[in-house]
Amino acid sequence: MGASKKKGGAKSQKSAPKKKEKNELFVVKDAITKEDDLSDHSDSLNEEVLERASKKKGGAKSQKSPPKKRQKNEIFVVKDAIAKEDDLSDHSDSMSEEEFDGDEQDFGSGSDIFSDGDDPLANDFLQGSDDEEEGSGSDLDSDADSDSEGSDIEKKSRAIDAEKAREEEEAEEEMQLNIKEESDEFRLPTKEELEEEAHQPPDLSNLQRRIREIIRVLSNFKALRQEGTARKDYVEQLKKDLSSYYGYNDFLIGALVEMFPVVELLELIEAFEKPRPICLRTNTLKTRRRDLADILINRGVNLDPLSKWSKVGLVVYDSQVPIGATPEYMAGFYMLQSASSFLPVMALAPQEKERIVDVAAAPGGKTTYIAALMKNSGIIFANEMKAPRLKSLTANLHRMGVTNTVVCNYDGRELPKVFRNSADRVLLDAPCSGTGVISKDESVKNTKSLDEIQKCAHLQKQLILAAIDMVDANSKSGGYLVYSTCSIMVAENEAVIDYALKKRNVKLVSCGLDFGRPGFIRFREQRFHPSLEKTRRFYPHVHNMDGFFVAKLKKMSNSKPAPEISEPTETVEQGSMTNESGSGENAEELMDGTTTENKVLKNGFIKNGKKETPASSKNRKKRKFPSREVISKEREEKRRALREQKVVRKRS
Repeated sequence: MGASKKKGGAKSQKSAPKKKEKNELFVVKDAITKEDDLSDHSDSLNEEVLERASKKKGGAKSQKSPPKKRQKNEIFVVKDAIAKEDDLSDHSDSMSEEEFDGDEQDFGSGSDIFSDGDDPLANDFLQGSDDEEEGSGSDLDSDADSDSEGSDIEKKSRAIDAEKAREEEEAEEEMQLNIKEESDEFRLPTKEELEEEAHQPPDLSNLQRRIREIIRVLSNFKALRQEGTARKDYVEQLKKDLSSYYGYNDFLIGALVEMFPVVELLELIEAFEKPRPICLRTNTLKTRRRDLADILINRGVNLDPLSKWSKVGLVVYDSQVPIGATPEYMAGFYMLQSASSFLPVMALAPQEKERIVDVAAAPGGKTTYIAALMKNSGIIFANEMKAPRLKSLTANLHRMGVTNTVVCNYDGRELPKVFRNSADRVLLDAPCSGTGVISKDESVKNTKSLDEIQKCAHLQKQLILAAIDMVDANSKSGGYLVYSTCSIMVAENEAVIDYALKKRNVKLVSCGLDFGRPGFIRFREQRFHPSLEKTRRFYPHVHNMDGFFVAKLKKMSNSKPAPEISEPTETVEQGSMTNESGSGENAEELMDGTTTENKVLKNGFIKNGKKETPASSKNRKKRKFPSREVISKEREEKRRALREQKVVRKRS
């Protein structure tokens, strides 16, 4: 009995370590897996497991927790034991079922009887005490807790992914529903909707969307238009929306709509909202562009050459110093000047030792450019009507080193009394409405009206006639006039040039500018001279400069042409039969009023250079043409006479 008890006790003693070993191997396997993923966290996890086991056993026996070094040794030992476990797995499984009951009964008594012949794996791994043996159960509990925590995190992650997928599906369904509900056909707002909008603050996003939709419809009106809606309705709504969104008055937005296609109109208006680049012109009287650029770059100015068409222009992107207060600016090395202001002077093309008149010179940008091209030779008359602007004109002339200029203060319309037919070239940068420089002065949007445009056009017509009268048509090198405005209105540009062509002996010539759009030869009901194609228009959305107009005229004669016929003073009775001397052609010229022999004035008409009054013309007898019968009888008599003469000659 005693031997059997010892034998049973020995079995229980031997079976207990194997059971522990198996349980602990599973725990360590999980630890190794976690160590591969989270190597830095493995040591702290093992300490936590051992501390929990020690607290369950004794609470205060913290000294029995194995140190980190011992834990690492145990992990390496267990790695070696894993290979052995594969060989002994079948045997350990069979032993575990038989000896598990004996282990539970004899575990308390046999725990102290361990010998050197026992399993080395158990001795190496379990060298602590009974507290460590009991800690294996706590390891299983902690492993289960960690597994439960991992499963909870995985469940939460799956729930989040499912929620996200559900939201995406709902968003896609809603988008498809909106697409189905919205029709491709754009419909204009009704009167009720417009009245409701009028009582509310403007919805800028809605206005912008509607503007683009109307432009899309008008660009392909036949395919996209709403049934029963005319183009006029779309255009009127577009005008209202553009006025509300960009702040234009009805007149100006209406004029722009008439001038440009709707797609280009929007590009132009958007370009007016952005400032033009800062440009400066090199003063070639004092420096060269390359040297000036090097100096300004050293001062922290980021710049580039303006373009291929200009040899003196520079465009400034940004500057660390005030570009209008540098020492170089004060010394007159450059002039702050917009790119569009270069164009009239380039078209004028002044030559050295010429006599030039600048009708509206202030503040002096164009005048100093002319002086630089002339190399301070010849003479320039810089006129400015407004006395307060003479200060800036004079100051810029001195700063830029100009010495060939005379400053005068006249009304431009009175200048021909001083310089009649005496200038080689004349530059007229006429005062205008400023509709091309809205980016500089936004007040133009809502201050210009039809009356103001007409007043400007009337003044411009007077100035251009006065400028033509100052040009000497017999000049050997010149005889040219350049007319320019910073306006894009047809009434201030093409209409003025067409008026000058009718009133003076001038013709349009090429401006010498390789870029720019040609001027209008027809605009709505107006028809202009075909040579107006030689004029040039510049737009901010096309050329990235202010809106500008340039025309160059050549004076053909110093004498003024005779005035045109206004109304006839007599009628000429004309027969349907014309004589052999060409009386029908003369009659046609009389009816057309194109002959110089019969030019009619309000008080009479001119014939052969002499003025005749209507009273004297009435005293003249009207010419009477014979009827057809009389003419036919006369012709028959002549034919008979000719026949008789032939018969007589033959007889003789």
